[in-house]
Amino acid sequence: MSVAQDIRMVLAPPHPAGRPFLLGGAVAVLAGLIFAHWLAWLGAAFVLFCLYFFRDPERTPPPRPDLALAPADGRVVSVAMAAPPAELGLGPALRWRVAIFLSVLDVHVNRAPAAGTITRIAYHHGAFVSAAQDKASELNERNALSLRLPDGREMAVVQIAGLIARRILCDVREGDAVQAGARFGIIRFGSRTDLYLPEGVVPLVVEGQTMIGGETVIADLAAPPVAP
Repeated sequence: MSVAQDIRMVLAPPHPAGRPFLLGGAVAVLAGLIFAHWLAWLGAAFVLFCLYFFRDPERTPPPRPDLALAPADGRVVSVAMAAPPAELGLGPALRWRVAIFLSVLDVHVNRAPAAGTITRIAYHHGAFVSAAQDKASELNERNALSLRLPDGREMAVVQIAGLIARRILCDVREGDAVQAGARFGIIRFGSRTDLYLPEGVVPLVVEGQTMIGGETVIADLAAPPVAP
């Protein structure tokens, strides 16, 4: 990535979810200019942080339609066989799960991993342990989506709250058609996103790898199926 691309990503317009926070910071700046300059400096710092945290850069998905893409920016913390969330009704069969941890420095906009139709959305109340821990997939508050591919196979994406994240936003509804790389939600502040691949599909990424949401290829959906 070039320096110009880095600058464009940092200066990307904020996601609409950040507007209330930016407004609050602006009010603090104005109040500080009237009553106390330290409050103005604090408000300005908060505005800059929110502009960075809620940045929403454009992404260009690969042209191939038969790929599974990263649903979020961040670092892969787990690549393991696991059953998808029970609330999605996808059955107990184990499939590959790729877990991506998002620090407060990562872009937090979630993106569709492939083109398809949202068949189910299920919100589950839970705890707020560190999203970097493997048990966060089961214990933490989460919002799970099942995605039916054009060939009928199912995959799942799960937005998971983290230690300091207290708000999961989902902008799609059941029955919506989505395109690969399209925005579908955001999590505030620090979180995790799990991708459950269709049965028989093997991931092409490893733990520790850095993901770019909507661009990094996680699996080849056209590859011959592999038994667990």
